[in-house]
Formats: sequence, C-alpha cells, structure tokens
Amino acid sequence: MSVKRVDNYNRWRSVQVGFRLSPEEAAELNKLVKLSGYTKREYVTDRCLQRDIVVKGNPRVFKALTDEMAEIIRRLEELPDEKMTVEPEFWETIQMVAEIMAGLSKPMEHNKDRK
Repeated sequence: MSVKRVDNYNRWRSVQVGFRLSPEEAAELNKLVKLSGYTKREYVTDRCLQRDIVVKGNPRVFKALTDEMAEIIRRLEELPDEKMTVEPEFWETIQMVAEIMAGLSKPMEHNKDRK
C-alpha cells in the first residue's frame, strides 16, 4: 500500500472533483497553468477558492512567457492591415501576459511588520 500524501497543512486530500471542458477551454487553462508556474491542481484549487495567483519567476515560467510572447507576435503579424479585430480570448491572453511581465519586473516587497 502506498504512503498517503498530505498538503502543507497536514490535510489528506481524499475528495475528487472532476469537470468537463471544451478543447478551447482546456487549452486556455493549460496556458494559464503554464504561465503561472503552479501545478494544474494548485492552480484550479486556488482559483476555485478565490485565492490570489502569485506568479513566481523561474526558468519554466520565463520559457512559457517567451513562447507565449512569440505566439502573440506571430498572430499579430498575420493579421491583415484592414482587419485589426481579434477574438476576445486573444486579448485576454495579451492582457494576462502583460500583467505577469509587469508584476515580474517590480521589485519584491518586503514584509513591513518583520523586524
């Protein structure tokens, strides 16, 4: 029998939750997970429980951001000059990447209560 795994608060996760997504929704979720640096379980749990997602810079997140920026540039270059409208999901991706990049460029705030 395998050893039971617990979370950081010594809670055993025995409840399973499942749901279905469209292929587009699954791709969007996978993209968000990749850019966050979280595992899919951590990301979905934190989002469902309305916790903040704090992106921590690491080589995997940097690679995901670089790849996503290249994809955004490629898609923008493919747009004809007369048609500058794109689907809302694409704009959400651009906004999300911009927010992550802006957040990663800020210096880390230190806890002011700590002495």
